[in-house]
Amino acid sequence: MTAADIAHQPVIIEAAINGATPPERNPNVPRTSEEVAAVALRCVEAGASIVHTHISDIGVEPKRAAELYLEQYRPVLAARPDAILYPTIVFGVDVEARVAHFPILVEECGLRMGICDPGSLNLTGTDDDGLPAPVEFVYTNSPYDTKYKFELCERYKLGPGISIFEPGFLRYVLAYQKAGRLPQGTNVRLYLGGDASYRGGDHVDLLFGLPAKPSSIDTYLDMMEGSDLVWSVAVLSGDVLSNGVARHALERGGHVRVGLEDFAGNRTPTNEELVQEVVALVREVGRPLATPVEAAKILDLPR
Repeated sequence: MTAADIAHQPVIIEAAINGATPPERNPNVPRTSEEVAAVALRCVEAGASIVHTHISDIGVEPKRAAELYLEQYRPVLAARPDAILYPTIVFGVDVEARVAHFPILVEECGLRMGICDPGSLNLTGTDDDGLPAPVEFVYTNSPYDTKYKFELCERYKLGPGISIFEPGFLRYVLAYQKAGRLPQGTNVRLYLGGDASYRGGDHVDLLFGLPAKPSSIDTYLDMMEGSDLVWSVAVLSGDVLSNGVARHALERGGHVRVGLEDFAGNRTPTNEELVQEVVALVREVGRPLATPVEAAKILDLPR
């Protein structure tokens, strides 16, 4: 993509508005279904074309998870039927249970985006000694899990948003692409690891992956040379607008994810404020902003 092409490419902003971030860290995090719906709608009105949400209990059985997501999504879609919304997994005992709410959401509200995390890793932060906290949890996604989620996306016409926590995750996706087996609408989110924490001091909330700086984006783009994958950048346990990360992504033709699920730092912004900050940067860089309809075309979402 040439500089002229990039200048005319609309930017997709994704808002990840809650996740595991508790109100104790930021009182602006929405928790109830009504709060999530209201914040999601405000983020769309502010310039986001995709909104990612969590429910308060990600351990419920799939039918109940779908009901809770529908409480969030129906008010948003009633006001903005073009909005692109998608949930996360539920922590079931197997992959079939973890994503069993997706087909229900396709049927009940026309869900268009799925998810796939093609790898496993330690997701931990630092303890009071500055060492990785010795938790027993490992975020596990087996090769079978990845295959199952891709097949589910194909079956229900969902464009999978793929989380890239480590370079090996991207190699896995590129192997699928080389074999011509990626579902329609596949896009990748390049997650970079920030160095901030609401706990203050030298704490880090998540130790993983490449650091949050422009050269990390270049490393991933070198890996994607010759690939036409649509990509965005996000910073977990930090701020995507720091260190020139978001600006570099926009200048290289990428898109941006922002929101209180990812954000860590000393201030307590709202989700809408974070979206507005990215919108201002998009305008400063000189690229247009994608509407939800344009985002669906750029992502080549099915249906």
